[in-house]
Amino acid sequence: MKLSEQWLREWVNPDIDCQTLCHQLTMAGLEVESCQAVAGDFSGVVVGEIIAAEQHPNADKLRVCQVEVGEGVPLQIICGAPNARQGILVCVARIGALLPGNFKIKKAKLRGIESQGMLCSEAELGIADEADGIMELPQDAPIGQDIRQYLQLDDHTIEVDLTANRGDCFSLRGVAREVGVINRSPVRVPGIVEQIADHDQLMPVTIESPEACPKYACRIVKNIDMQAQTPLWMQEYLRRSGLRAISPVVDVTNYVMLSLGQPMHAFDLAKISKKIVVRYSEKNEKLTLLDGQDITCVPQTLLIADQNGPIALAGIMGGQSTAVTDQTQDILLESAFFAPLAIMGKPRQYGLHTDASVRFERGVDYQITERALDYATQLLVDITGGQIGPMSIEQDQNHLPQSHQICLRFGRLATYLGTDIAPSEVKDILQRLGLSIEQTEAGIIAKVPSYRFDLTQETDLIEEVARIYGYDNIASMVPTTAIQPEQYSETQLSVNRLRQLYQDCGYLEIMSYSFIDPKWHQILFEDQPTKKLLNPIAHDMSVMRTSLLPGLLKAAQHNLSHQQRQLRLFETGTCFIYQNEKIVECQHMALLLTGLRDSSVLHGGEDKVDFFDIKADLLALAGFCGLDFPTLFVNYYHTL
Repeated sequence: MKLSEQWLREWVNPDIDCQTLCHQLTMAGLEVESCQAVAGDFSGVVVGEIIAAEQHPNADKLRVCQVEVGEGVPLQIICGAPNARQGILVCVARIGALLPGNFKIKKAKLRGIESQGMLCSEAELGIADEADGIMELPQDAPIGQDIRQYLQLDDHTIEVDLTANRGDCFSLRGVAREVGVINRSPVRVPGIVEQIADHDQLMPVTIESPEACPKYACRIVKNIDMQAQTPLWMQEYLRRSGLRAISPVVDVTNYVMLSLGQPMHAFDLAKISKKIVVRYSEKNEKLTLLDGQDITCVPQTLLIADQNGPIALAGIMGGQSTAVTDQTQDILLESAFFAPLAIMGKPRQYGLHTDASVRFERGVDYQITERALDYATQLLVDITGGQIGPMSIEQDQNHLPQSHQICLRFGRLATYLGTDIAPSEVKDILQRLGLSIEQTEAGIIAKVPSYRFDLTQETDLIEEVARIYGYDNIASMVPTTAIQPEQYSETQLSVNRLRQLYQDCGYLEIMSYSFIDPKWHQILFEDQPTKKLLNPIAHDMSVMRTSLLPGLLKAAQHNLSHQQRQLRLFETGTCFIYQNEKIVECQHMALLLTGLRDSSVLHGGEDKVDFFDIKADLLALAGFCGLDFPTLFVNYYHTL
């Protein structure tokens, strides 16, 4: 996630520099990948107005501009940008200005006409990678003011690499909360006012899948002006967060998402048929997304639909059929809570990766849905005007996340961290993190806030205390333990010694996954029960192995398909035998042999290995272990 340091300091502003701030975030678990200036290193560039623009007499693509920069006498500047025209406000690099790359502006002549400066684009100021023309400024920009000051370019973009469990920090609100906790600084939340309706039109909403969408809120805003311009300050904050400005409606929803962490979407009201339905997809339903991609919905895809069919992939991307355009007059603003499990994995199935899905997959604060809708409405009406409708809310309390409590024992905290932290300080840290605290003699009972989906057990609270207390403040200690060597009798052998035996016999050891493809199990052990995983890594790793043979055979298959014919493989490992509704763990060893018998000998012949070759290796095992071979052989034979 990218964020502007200046924007962050509007929420929380501790008395530390940018480098210290980045270090604090990293040490708190929000690793800062980069911190870069939002603009290039330049000086001497001011706001100017083109008061006249004429065609260059000696060049078709150049224009001679008269530019007012607040000095009384206009500057004559020659410009080749296609959008250089009378009446616009621009960035003017006067003579003596220094642009990125140590490029100094000097008086020059272009095709015989004197030029007293340069009109700059975003790319030439290091604000953007590319630009189609010179940068145009709002009409209220003060002529003559330094551009760095006007655009507040003494700022940094901080890129934070968040772990999957910290969905609460995919917003300014979340990161500001962390900075405030670390520095004991107050966090200033933007003023969000409950919006008063100007009309009474509601959009009917039906939630058919409350387990996937337990809360859905929306509001109709009429007669908006789509020709209005997004304020420059909002455009800049979006740009510094890695998003480009598109239109007032889209920009406002993106701004609220970055501010509060609540993804939102806007539909063209005129393109919605009668009502909103939140449901799972039906067979072979099709949808054209905003990016133009045509998809066929896979089963169990959560959709936003109307009477005519799907209009959006819930929590991922809207549909093209209800997209807001320049001709839109009335919109429907959506703010919802989608269960993480309902969204998780779905974007990848469609080859998508959106800012909304990243947040919904990790968990969004279900208590901020209405506030985000009010905030977006407030910002949008300030920019585009319009009449606000009442908020329509549908929710199912039984399927919303339930607040829970976690008990933190002081003794367990000291054991895990190896240091004693005063109970008062532990309580203070957890309270500053937003947890409700009840202290007991043995520890603390903490009520988890709605935005912390990752806090589920005692060790999570211990980690929270450790990172806020400061890892640097926890003394380093060398762990000590009493090591008791394994005791073996003369008739016992360690697994390592058995491994060495078969390595001496020319075998190579492999290590395979404990989870296997159910097809392998069905082929090899059709009548043997096994345990299926509830949340497998992949479909071909969805059952627990009851034997080492599937791993050996898969390794052999891979090698044979790559023309490796001579194989002597063995593996030792745990197998999981499913007996009487319980899993019994057993240590197994298995061998695999294929190819020619004497391939290593120059004149070894073409004899292939057979059962008696592996029998010889079992004889070696029997002699090595001092076992009666017939008993060993019979057990082995019946096992196969």
